[in-house]
Amino acid sequence: MRTILEISGNDREEFLQGLVTNDIRKLAQGPIYAALLTAQGKYLADFFLIRAGETILVDVDASLAPSLAQRLTMYRLRADVKIAPSLLQVSVGTGEVPSGAVVDPRHPAMGWRLYGETDGTDGTDFDAIRVAHCIPATGIELTPDTYILEAGFERLHGVDFRKGCYVGQEVTARMKHKTELRKGLARVSLSASVATGTPISRDGRDIGTLLTRSGNEAIAYLRLDRAGDDMTAGAAGVALIDQP
Repeated sequence: MRTILEISGNDREEFLQGLVTNDIRKLAQGPIYAALLTAQGKYLADFFLIRAGETILVDVDASLAPSLAQRLTMYRLRADVKIAPSLLQVSVGTGEVPSGAVVDPRHPAMGWRLYGETDGTDGTDFDAIRVAHCIPATGIELTPDTYILEAGFERLHGVDFRKGCYVGQEVTARMKHKTELRKGLARVSLSASVATGTPISRDGRDIGTLLTRSGNEAIAYLRLDRAGDDMTAGAAGVALIDQP
């Protein structure tokens, strides 16, 4: 389920520009994907931003909408900004693009999003698409202990390193300039069916967790510096397909 928030007022773009991971000026070309972080660079919420006339729509997972609205209100201070829930709903799909729909900015395989009076999907198996392209989901791969670069936000066009300051920017920039991330999401194959949430082990040590699964492939959060041959998750063998 998704919730749409409306950000209005004369300072709406400047206000968001100083908070979120992406460059609000890109809204002139279409929707953008972004996140709000803690000052320590950890994930609070991910969302889509869409320009709608004199309003910016924030398309966020319904479970995070109240805390996101509260956090934005806290940051508002004296800015000319109003934050309100919208009656709009979102439909998603990968088939024929309806009139008025916008492209999902994360990856072409994720299809379109349509804002209107109804919600739902066209029957697309989005988990299969996410696993095939290692695309994280709110509440599964994206949780409060997540660093967005470990979740692939740069690859998903969700962070801009030239826009200037935002909350959590300093930590994110430091991680960007590391020679290599030691932890992160990766695609793995499984030799047998195993439940999501199962720890992944190698040489007797837990090195990660199995997250979204589709068939015999899955997204895993791994200690990438310890991943390799002979990984297991429960009774299943685990092999690294790729680290995007």
